[in-house]
Amino acid sequence: MSGVVIVGAGLAAVRTAEQLRRNDYADAITIVGAEAHLPYDRPPLSKQMLRGEVDDVALKPAAFYEQHRIGLRLGVAARGVDAAAHTVTLADGEVLRYDQLVIATGLVPRRIPSFGELDGICVLRSFDDCVALREQAAGARRAVVIGAGFIGCEVSASLRSSGVDVVLVEPQPTPLASVLGEQLGALVTRLHRDEGVDVRTGVTVTSVAGTDGVESVTLSDGSVLAADLVVVGIGSQPACDWLAGSEIAVADGIVCDEVGRTNAPDVWALGDVASWRDGTGSQARVEHWSNVAEQARSLVSAMLNLDAVPAAGVPYFWSDQYDLKIQCLGHPRAGDTVHLVEDDGRRFLAYCERDGVLVAVVGAGIPEQVRTARGKIAAGAPISEVLQPA
Repeated sequence: MSGVVIVGAGLAAVRTAEQLRRNDYADAITIVGAEAHLPYDRPPLSKQMLRGEVDDVALKPAAFYEQHRIGLRLGVAARGVDAAAHTVTLADGEVLRYDQLVIATGLVPRRIPSFGELDGICVLRSFDDCVALREQAAGARRAVVIGAGFIGCEVSASLRSSGVDVVLVEPQPTPLASVLGEQLGALVTRLHRDEGVDVRTGVTVTSVAGTDGVESVTLSDGSVLAADLVVVGIGSQPACDWLAGSEIAVADGIVCDEVGRTNAPDVWALGDVASWRDGTGSQARVEHWSNVAEQARSLVSAMLNLDAVPAAGVPYFWSDQYDLKIQCLGHPRAGDTVHLVEDDGRRFLAYCERDGVLVAVVGAGIPEQVRTARGKIAAGAPISEVLQPA
């Protein structure tokens, strides 16, 4: 077969294949995916699809892959790489030869093994996870969502919008505290409480009980919550276990240079599974949807010996919760000074300052003001300049 083999069948795989064809790559391209579904978009899983508003989240129709001569090997996982032989072994025993290998396997959700297999305990990462959670939610009255990161907050909003009573449990002082800091996290807390979510912070779940299914959840402060649905949203980890025994370096993801090249010859990685070297020489994984297209352009340019430009730019991510789009440009940290410049009790806009410089802008329901800040963040504008009245 040879050509380019892409392991992983999500957004990063599709964007890479698109870039290859856009740059006139003529040899074979094969996408290998563990799931049987066409490559699909993940953000709607915790929102529109969970609420039953959409069922088709495919990134491209089947005809797209035929038109662009992109082979799909779906429903079978990769089980190993022999970098010296330039081969990938699949779970069914098939061995694929490659000229170039791109790894885009993404993340796997963390679970809580002590909870066992009690009916009504769900995670949300895949299409099938979403289908299972939606079926459980249809008959649920009381849900406990464990973890108030993006998935936990979005699932809480979707369940609440569907009429389910929700308790959101988070060990940190606020939802999204590790991403936005406590001051902005408090505004997210306010949003959920205004929508009727019972937000419990500074506590953990110690046990789940039930006979035929979930019936109750016990928290570390001794509280016992009635529940017929539990959603575990405690984060994910890079899907790298299948690389054990290969020479490909892994350290909190696949270790790459600034264009996605690994230590193994002709092996590349991008997306959530990949730790790229940034402009400071540090390694970082960026788990944001908007990062992928930029990485794909850099990786393909380097692979084809074109003028490769390291992925840079200003990071951007968003989260849809209720009627608000929470957006962030830049690199907020917990210790930043936060300037709350707009707050009407629901919508807000904040500038994050570090060492006198604007490093991030966070907004909820104020998209235009967030977007227009990109240039100032990229330029390292002094916060005094940004806060000057118009």
